[in-house]
Amino acid sequence: MLRNAILSIVEDVSDPVRRRRHGEELESALLQAAWDELVAVGYANLTMESVAVRGRTGVAVLYRRWPNKDVLVIAAIERYRASHPVELPDTGTLRGDLIALLNGMGRAQAGFFVIAMATALSGLRTESGLSLAEVREKVLGDAATARMNRIYGRAQERGEIDLRVVPAGVLALPFDMVRHDLFMNLKAVEPSRVEFIVDALFLPLVARYMSGDAVIRRRGR
Repeated sequence: MLRNAILSIVEDVSDPVRRRRHGEELESALLQAAWDELVAVGYANLTMESVAVRGRTGVAVLYRRWPNKDVLVIAAIERYRASHPVELPDTGTLRGDLIALLNGMGRAQAGFFVIAMATALSGLRTESGLSLAEVREKVLGDAATARMNRIYGRAQERGEIDLRVVPAGVLALPFDMVRHDLFMNLKAVEPSRVEFIVDALFLPLVARYMSGDAVIRRRGR
């Protein structure tokens, strides 16, 4: 470690480009290098040394910020996801908002899912000690939940939905199904599939709970 630290100092001094990068700028550049390396060679072949080469810095610089490869890769995935948000639509209707948001998720996150889920399946879960649920949370984050809540909150204000009677599982259904399709197919979800999820599955379920029919049937069993 001492040798790496010395080499890092020598390298940083010898390269004027490296000398100018500090703090958040340097960290952002290194996380971008880690993401680019992940895309180029995959999780199994990525090393701290290969990221350092791509990021034009010493490996000790990486170790000062991230203790190992797993932590670095997770940080790179989280940064990429956060820096590529899906725009929150406002079409004026619950159906329109859902279809626009789900189509946006499918387009924007397809490539991300290919890399992120391939990473999770190729060793990250085992080597990091994270459970599958924890890997999923690291990959997906809570941004989608926040957008979902915004859309449903506006629909509640318009009187299109009653969040007091529609279960959380029903509210999550469109997003979970699109994520499932992305996970299974690793490509953008077709617009016709999104419309099927919203029109044939989600909205009829909402209507049943809004009318009380689903509650009555459940209690009658």
